[in-house]
Amino acid sequence: MIQVKDLRYRYKKGGPEVLQGIHFSIAKGEIFGFLGPSGAGKSTAQKILYKILEGYSGNIMINGKDLREWGKEYHEMIGVGFELPNHYLKLTGKENLEFFGSFYKSGSRYNIKELFEKVGLEHAMNEPVENYSKGMKMRLNFIRAIQHDPEILFFDEPTSGLDPINARTIKELIKELRCKGKTIFITTHHMETADQLCDQVAFIANGRLMATDPPSKFKEAHGMPMVRARTQNGDTREFPLEHIGQNREFLHFIQGNPITSLKTQEATLEEVFISITGETLRP
Repeated sequence: MIQVKDLRYRYKKGGPEVLQGIHFSIAKGEIFGFLGPSGAGKSTAQKILYKILEGYSGNIMINGKDLREWGKEYHEMIGVGFELPNHYLKLTGKENLEFFGSFYKSGSRYNIKELFEKVGLEHAMNEPVENYSKGMKMRLNFIRAIQHDPEILFFDEPTSGLDPINARTIKELIKELRCKGKTIFITTHHMETADQLCDQVAFIANGRLMATDPPSKFKEAHGMPMVRARTQNGDTREFPLEHIGQNREFLHFIQGNPITSLKTQEATLEEVFISITGETLRP
């Protein structure tokens, strides 16, 4: 669906390369995460892919066609959820959605009320957006991106500014879109969000792509092959994961004590990112 080879970009002629020859591919129906701190080049790469930035070097193929050859029809097949919501504040949420939907030949392919219900904004659809909180604007931003039922979706920090309940709602909706065969490209510095959503993640730091793999492979490769068991009275012990079922010490420990937790010692995505890139995930 999306293939990127040797992508390079400078904001100013003679200035530093903010993207330094990155390569990646995204399959149809896949959620791909671009992970890194602010200034790493995540948003720049997305802006090139949805044709806001030009003047890049390298090769980008979308559905087998060079990105440079796509015209206005390209915007019919993509949806973009920007990190900073940009709405018309004097218009209501419904009027905003109707206005932006008019840009597409098909208009909105969803019932507008149902879109607002999906993100818990049905009570505010006829309110001016200037009265919306940041989280409400983010949710409006999300349904605006999906309203024309695009094949490819770009989300920049899709859970930014959301409380845990609404963040979970957005994550579940993104998973539903994947089930419908949508190709989704997410940029974020929130490793938990990436871990929960992405089929593949790529670590980017200082404009260079450092590694790409499924989250589970990253965590397994950088974790310890150990099991940590905790008992009801607070005792904690670690045992080698290999042949755990035949480990006499482990069996004796769990038989003699009520176990409250049993966890493998895999690394977190954030730990893996720091190990590979040497960077911290500052916002």
